[in-house]
Amino acid sequence: MDLFAPSTVSKLNAAPLAERMRATTLDDIVGQAHLLDHGSVLRQAVVERQLHSMILWGPPGSGKTTLARLLATEAGYELIALSAVLSGLADVRQAIADARTHALSGKRVVLFIDEVHRFNKAQQDAFLPHVEAGTVTLIGATTENPSFALNDALLSRAMVYVLEPITLADTLIVLKRALLSEGKSGVLDESALELLARHAEGDLRRALGGLEVVLNHHRSGVADADAVFKLLGSKARAFDKLGDEFYNQISALHKAVRGSDPDAALYWFCRMLDAGVAPEYLGRRLIRMACEDIGLADPRALEMSVSAMQAFDRLGSPEGDLMLAQVVVFLSVAPKSNAIYRAFKRARADAQTHARASVPKHIRNAPTRLMKEQGYAAGYAYDHESADGVALAQSYFPAQLDNPIYYEPVERGLELKIKTKLDELRAARAKVRK
Repeated sequence: MDLFAPSTVSKLNAAPLAERMRATTLDDIVGQAHLLDHGSVLRQAVVERQLHSMILWGPPGSGKTTLARLLATEAGYELIALSAVLSGLADVRQAIADARTHALSGKRVVLFIDEVHRFNKAQQDAFLPHVEAGTVTLIGATTENPSFALNDALLSRAMVYVLEPITLADTLIVLKRALLSEGKSGVLDESALELLARHAEGDLRRALGGLEVVLNHHRSGVADADAVFKLLGSKARAFDKLGDEFYNQISALHKAVRGSDPDAALYWFCRMLDAGVAPEYLGRRLIRMACEDIGLADPRALEMSVSAMQAFDRLGSPEGDLMLAQVVVFLSVAPKSNAIYRAFKRARADAQTHARASVPKHIRNAPTRLMKEQGYAAGYAYDHESADGVALAQSYFPAQLDNPIYYEPVERGLELKIKTKLDELRAARAKVRK
């Protein structure tokens, strides 16, 4: 959801870009149609100027605070805001006293508590009687599941509204609006904007913060994705003092194992040992090779690699070197498959692209009444009660992904049997889901 849009209020230079871009009306909001479409419960409450107590539950940067403020403003309420991080019981009592003062002058009050889940039970109980009496209308914002973070008495007096993660498309809309508002349209190309949007992972505050860094530090020309990447920074990369030759030799060892040449693999293994490379490092690389180049074609590869490292830990050099040499030979002659490696890379790419995709409700647990009311676990088919132990029609992916296939076993080693079984299962699923 995008709760930010070109603001009509005065823009203070000292305010962060995210603050300057806050929406000033509900109509400025982009996204969250399930909450804010005309005719929705919240819209109707604003039109009728009759708000009810509520909990806004959503991820960081999804606009909970802005939405609460706009609901209060457009429904004609006075707003008293507290942060549960900074406020204590005394602040709650003072807020209630202020609300009573407003009530005496005929004004209705929204008590907004940001990060309400951080209040303990005593603090939550302190404002319950005043919510019950109508002295204040409570709006709480939380990133935590209300079923676990808030007490039952509070939940019974408030509706829970779930804010969805902000989509990539909505984030791009906000970034372009911000550029227009700042008079910087054209400073970033489409690749740079998309990188910023993906980097934010559904957090608009983070997206606009990243944009502000780029605008403040990019000196000339049009910024592309590479320029944005450099400005946002990346994870530190390790540097080994042994330099290029070290990496050349470990590459030679890995490729000899992958190429099923035990003699060449042993040669490079011994070259590196003689050069003073730590055997522990070589052992870790062999474990990696067992998964990357053999995988489920022969699961014993991983077991033997780990066992060899454990044996080396007990014996040390030079006795333990022989255990590692045995693994070098075994990995070299084992059937090869990089199916797990390829599947992992594909799945990780989708996981990063859809970092905020929601877990489908039918495969969520529902241990509380609120979660059941939200539709958690509804329609879940228990596989053990299905024919052959598999609920073929059931999908386990988020709605944004159309049941992609990552793991494609090869016709070698144990994966030959896995492939036969998996092909049958995937064909049956495809037939049922048509």
